Amino acid sequence: MATLSCNEAGLPLQTDVRPVYSKNIDDLRREEYPMLKDTVYLDHAAVTPYPKSLIEQSSRNLMQNLFGNPHSNSASSQLSMRHIEDVRLRALRFFKADPDSFDLVFVTNATAGIKLVMEAFREQLGGFWYGYHKDAHTSLIGMREAASEQRCFHHDEEVVDWMRALSTGSCRTSCHDAQHGLFAYPAQSNLNGRRLPLSWPGRLRSSHQSFTSNIYSLLDAAALLSTSPLDLSNHSQAPDYTVFSFYKIFGFPDLGALIIRKDSALPFASRKYFGGGTVESVTCTNEGWYTRKEDSIHEQLEDGTLPIHSIVALGTAFDVHQKLFGSLERISTHTSFLANRLYENLSSLRHANGLPVCTIYKDRRSSYQDASTQGPIVAFNIRHSNGEWASNAEVEKLAAIRNIQFRTGGLCNPGGIASLLGLEPQEIRRNYFAGRRCDNENDIHQGNPTGAIRLSIGAMSNMEDITTVVRFMEEFFVDGQCQPRPSADFSGSKVDFYVETVTIYPIKSCGSWQIPRGMAWDIRPEGLAWDREWCLIHQGTRAALSQKRIPRMALLRPTIDFEGGVLRVRFDGILPPSLPDELMIPLSLKSASFQDPMSTSSCPSRVCGDAVSAYTYTSPEIAAFFTAALSTPCTLARYPPHPSTSRHSKLHLQSPKPRTPPETLRSEQQPVPGAFPPTPPPSPPLPDITTPAQTLPILLSNESPILTISRSSLNHLNQTIVQNSSHAKPAEASVFRANIILAQSDPTAKPVPYDEDEWSSLRILDSSSSSSSSTSCSSTSTSTCPNAPSTADTSLDVLAPCRRCQMVCIDQTTAERSEEPFVTLAKTRRLEGDGQKVFFGVHCALQREAGRGKRTIRVGDRVLPVRKGEYGE
Repeated sequence: MATLSCNEAGLPLQTDVRPVYSKNIDDLRREEYPMLKDTVYLDHAAVTPYPKSLIEQSSRNLMQNLFGNPHSNSASSQLSMRHIEDVRLRALRFFKADPDSFDLVFVTNATAGIKLVMEAFREQLGGFWYGYHKDAHTSLIGMREAASEQRCFHHDEEVVDWMRALSTGSCRTSCHDAQHGLFAYPAQSNLNGRRLPLSWPGRLRSSHQSFTSNIYSLLDAAALLSTSPLDLSNHSQAPDYTVFSFYKIFGFPDLGALIIRKDSALPFASRKYFGGGTVESVTCTNEGWYTRKEDSIHEQLEDGTLPIHSIVALGTAFDVHQKLFGSLERISTHTSFLANRLYENLSSLRHANGLPVCTIYKDRRSSYQDASTQGPIVAFNIRHSNGEWASNAEVEKLAAIRNIQFRTGGLCNPGGIASLLGLEPQEIRRNYFAGRRCDNENDIHQGNPTGAIRLSIGAMSNMEDITTVVRFMEEFFVDGQCQPRPSADFSGSKVDFYVETVTIYPIKSCGSWQIPRGMAWDIRPEGLAWDREWCLIHQGTRAALSQKRIPRMALLRPTIDFEGGVLRVRFDGILPPSLPDELMIPLSLKSASFQDPMSTSSCPSRVCGDAVSAYTYTSPEIAAFFTAALSTPCTLARYPPHPSTSRHSKLHLQSPKPRTPPETLRSEQQPVPGAFPPTPPPSPPLPDITTPAQTLPILLSNESPILTISRSSLNHLNQTIVQNSSHAKPAEASVFRANIILAQSDPTAKPVPYDEDEWSSLRILDSSSSSSSSTSCSSTSTSTCPNAPSTADTSLDVLAPCRRCQMVCIDQTTAERSEEPFVTLAKTRRLEGDGQKVFFGVHCALQREAGRGKRTIRVGDRVLPVRKGEYGE
């Protein structure tokens, strides 16, 4: 981009640069970007993909040459030094920066460059004043913590007024009292792509009163340079310090830079740290004497050995980039064309009632037809036809199914998000303490969004990307009906159900184990006995693994062997010959039937964001088995029931009111193998009637103790799937990973799909007294079966509908992904409220009941649902 001309307000003037689509981009993309096949990638503002030829040529260069440490005189070291200095010069020329006026310091990324500037200013005598624009990335905002005084400029006019006051000597800001000041801002907002005036550094420098001559400028050019050039040919108007990341331009290598005006290098003389080759001589005595290198600025600041091979690859990146795209100017016209087309298409989307689908966050001063004011980013949120905001987490889930990739959340731009969404500082703090985070699913708070969707276009983006995204929006978020969709009819006669299956998942996110017909199974406050008591944790992060990221977990098949006192685990795949076909884990670590109990240790782990103290198996054989099965370094951990369990339901809802006063439930089961400790303590008391549902204890399940689905609802869903697509397969019940499946008692009666939406509780009638076919645990030794006859019928509270994600698209038999059933659920089961998330099934928990004794469930038990507003019999 040429040096911008500006109006009197310091804002860029519109130019006559016309967006032009590069017609050869489709051929180039097929040849150079095979990783984009069948994928829409619109997150170029974060990192752009690298071309195939760049990797191939870089590899050949490294294979054909020996590059040594440049801090030596060997031939290989001198070769490295020549490449480094050649690439440094080429990088300066890429930005038209005269090497007599500028120096370039290699750093890891733009943030590392910002930290280097911060280190220099932090050491200034008396501290430093720091001013930054509200559109700044968090990396710029973080510098304020090292400043003695700081100011946030909330809009461009405020910056212009401040500079005008500096030039007239009327400025009363605290920067006058500091010996040094620093003004920082982004060349382009990484949130919505708005381009800020590049004239500010020169204007600040021209305000050359004696008391302002020590205010420097820092430009964050990382977002701008991904698709637009930066012209530093006029050193008198250029920023004092410019930071950026090369991988945002070329995709590879992972490298950044800090460009310094040589006339502005004085603050770095106060930097105290030195390391590697930045000093000429140093003593190790108490005298503490040293002398820095003085030949160049970069020699004083590049601590330690430079990333030699990355810098060599950067030289190749310049060559390949020029060959493929010619210049950043051409990329700018191409991406501007696509951004304008995307903006126009999203702006035109309307619901049948006329309401716009997208609320687009475009600055009033920017235009998608003018690359000097607007970059190729479109930031927006989605509203449903009833005015409710869509959950961005739900949008991202659907996009993942269709292989569309983009960014959602706060986008590391807190000032921009707060301004666009109208969030006050106290509201942001409240959202945080309410559990709202940038990367979690709680992105709608009190009916309002807490983040945005960002689509960012890159050099290799094409029209098919734009068309695919717009069609995706039309398919899932444009309501073509003028009237609300009719709700299900629940006015019919009361329907009875029976328990079709009871299923547990001993290891979180792994295969299921169905409870044999006729066997009574314990229901505890934290869920079904043995359900999700184990998990697999990453050996590095200690975070619990999930099928969302590792679908192969579905191929791990656990079974509970009470006679043998072990949890048996087999992998329905190929393992190395050195590993056993089946792993046997003692149910009790202190069981007398095992001479050498497997060793465990209690270490902090993370499950669904919660910190838990789980027992981790230290056996190398266990770790080797699961690591080989999943191709991920992991091991087994256990989180047994305990009164002091630290995990609770994440359903931020009130539990339904019980029919009887709450009483403490105590377990009366006999000691059995697998109790952990050997004799389980009493289950913790259930919360009081007025306690929120999130205080219900859970083990390693995501949200609640028990998950229940209806066979009638599943059948109805599958009918819809088959009707809408001739090639789609019906969904198996296993993909929903429910604990209990209920079927209607009368097979000839009219099906009542989604009747569970109206349930408040379930009464489970013990079938053992009326069914001669049921097998009671009393006929089995209590040392091999954990069940004994139930003392009464069982009641479950229905807490809330179950929010679904794309994990339901993983076939639990093959671990293969597909689009269904999530696509159909998104079109038919998006319920109003809280972002219109996708729901199927209901969360349940053992009801607060009077009396003592165990509660059990078995296949065939009769179930009487109690609807909202009704009372049980």
